[in-house]
Amino acid sequence: MIYQVRDLRLSLPDMTRKPFLGAAPRIEILKGMTFDIPKGAVVGIVGGSGSGKSTLGRAMLRLLEPTGGEILFDGRNITHLGESALRPMRRRFQMIFQDPMSSLNPRRRVAGIIAGPLKLHGLDGVQRRVDEALDMVGLPRSFARRYPHELSGGQRQRVGIARAIALRPEFILADEIVSGLDVSSQAQVLNLLEELVRELGLTLAFISHDLSVIRRLCNRVIVLHQGVIVEEAETATLFDAPKARYTQELLEAIPLPDPFQNWL
Repeated sequence: MIYQVRDLRLSLPDMTRKPFLGAAPRIEILKGMTFDIPKGAVVGIVGGSGSGKSTLGRAMLRLLEPTGGEILFDGRNITHLGESALRPMRRRFQMIFQDPMSSLNPRRRVAGIIAGPLKLHGLDGVQRRVDEALDMVGLPRSFARRYPHELSGGQRQRVGIARAIALRPEFILADEIVSGLDVSSQAQVLNLLEELVRELGLTLAFISHDLSVIRRLCNRVIVLHQGVIVEEAETATLFDAPKARYTQELLEAIPLPDPFQNWL
């Protein structure tokens, strides 16, 4: 298993209820999650707004520190590792963020954005690796000289993917990365991810609120609701015979191909 999560809990300060003096009360976001992600799997993490899926992703990559439970990456407990111990491991797990416009530095050219993590980890052949990353995501090498605002939404998301794969990680977590794209760009990005999983031998966790996207890409699904896992199953099994009522509600919310069927 590349990830083993055991009774994971995480609470954050509720700033909407912070008193004038003193600390804000804490709100529990993750309420004891346990699951495994095998190497080579493409796992969908799905749930509605406020279900805890993005918080879970950030905890798995230790962008947030859990308040309870354990996270094991490739057998090593990373739950409370300090940043100095985590840094060499961060080459092995990377994240693609939802909004590329906010996650890409607007003052840096594409080449600098992709090269940043490579330089941080002291890798050689930075220019070669940048060129290879652009090739793998289907962007011309001439784009290396452009700024994020000169790119379309789909192109910016490809830059985010290039930055993540430039380090040749073993695991990538993609957080709602197609939610802001049009249907055509969504399909292109999903096709690209499928190719990268095959070519690079990646393990992928794909966070989404859209079960139709999950069905297209993933071979296993974890369904979250209010900070707990309500169902976990192979994709075909979950779509054919969902057990949890909340999963059934998510499936019923998928738009029909023919809008007139809603009137029948």
